[in-house]
Amino acid sequence: MKIAIVGATGLVGTEMLKVLEERNFPFTELIPVASEKSIGKVIYCKANSFVTCGLEEAMDKNPDLALFSAGGTCSLEWAPRFAQKGITVIDNSSAFRMYKEIPLVVPEVNMSVVKPEDKIIANPNCSTIQMVVALDPIHKAYGLKQIIVSTYQSITGTGQKAIKQYQQEISGEMVADPAYPHPIFQNCIPQCDIFLDNGYTKEEMKLVNETQKIMNLNQVGITATAVRVPVMGGHSESVHIRLEKAFEIEDIRNLLQRQKGIIVLDNPAAHQYPMPLQVAGTDQVYVGRIRKDESQENALHLWIVADNLRKGAATNAVQIAEFLLEKKWIGKS
Repeated sequence: MKIAIVGATGLVGTEMLKVLEERNFPFTELIPVASEKSIGKVIYCKANSFVTCGLEEAMDKNPDLALFSAGGTCSLEWAPRFAQKGITVIDNSSAFRMYKEIPLVVPEVNMSVVKPEDKIIANPNCSTIQMVVALDPIHKAYGLKQIIVSTYQSITGTGQKAIKQYQQEISGEMVADPAYPHPIFQNCIPQCDIFLDNGYTKEEMKLVNETQKIMNLNQVGITATAVRVPVMGGHSESVHIRLEKAFEIEDIRNLLQRQKGIIVLDNPAAHQYPMPLQVAGTDQVYVGRIRKDESQENALHLWIVADNLRKGAATNAVQIAEFLLEKKWIGKS
């Protein structure tokens, strides 16, 4: 079982290595792939050291599985080349998410869409993943009519450049090459990614389009506002939903508590609700502040928090890989 990690020295790639080790994912050979400037760098996994290589060399080594997290441009060029060689690719970029023929997968929600012949599988956007994990059981029980979501997204979702800007601003240094058009320290920026012609950002439209594809909600109205906040790790979401059927709050709470991958933390009287500091380094989706919207019928508010580098990226990809391995669709028999 040979596995390649494309983008192994980046934030998500580093987290993928941790998750592979923590979950004891079986492999006989690990092939870490890095950009040209990082080729030859030594990385560690399962108490062993590995030297990073380039994409061409990695492809020549013919891994069974490649986890891509090196950006959309890299994925568009190289993922099809890997796939043509029979290598299964799980891609963390946005490159293939909206291709009709490519599955967009959150294991707790729609793993069944993956078929043995699929050689490219798309990992959804981090904000989408945590939201659909929480909303899917509610939808199956009560039916969704509308979703309104506001996100509060960590700077780690932007990458190393954003972390550097944040740290330089804290220390009072001059920021020569900022990741954002405004300061992020002690600030909130209501812009994640670029603006589109409809006035929404790409991040906001990812939440709309990906949720519709994953949950098959083409007839459900979804709208989003995505905000970047000065938090080092963990995305938070305020989600308002309208349902087809009447519900009781306790039934919603019990439904979520039974769902795999969800932790309900909902005791406001004791100041217990999910926060980014609590979820750091975990693989679950946390839900709290569960309450009825008293202004309209069959409406509900949720507060959803998850580690965006873990469940929002690395862990989700490894969970998909675990499913493929269990099905014996990858690896040598």
